[in-house]
Amino acid sequence: MANCVVGQEIRSNRERLTNIVDIQNIKRLVLQGKYEFSKHAERERELDMIHVWELEDALRDCEIIENYPDDPRGSSCLVLGFCGPKPIHAVCAIETDPEELLLITVYDPSKRPERWTEEYRKRR
Repeated sequence: MANCVVGQEIRSNRERLTNIVDIQNIKRLVLQGKYEFSKHAERERELDMIHVWELEDALRDCEIIENYPDDPRGSSCLVLGFCGPKPIHAVCAIETDPEELLLITVYDPSKRPERWTEEYRKRR
């Protein structure tokens, strides 16, 4: 089971985040169970009723739709994956010591139709 970290810890540990967030590393770390949730990600996941198994399923076959190389917390990206017909967005960063996927936020974009196109890949 994944861990949950406090948002302040994310900001104070910026040096632990790698500069390169690529899709293969995201998928590998999810398959290995090496990921943790920020408190914000856990709260959003619960509010949108996304089960951990649904998130894992979506992240195993996700795509990067936005990159945030200059994020003040460290390089991160927004990914889109699906668990069946359910779309799931996750903002991810990769920590280096130990190597883990940090889930900064997780949500269902279909619950925010005013923000996303119907394919959930582009902002309105």
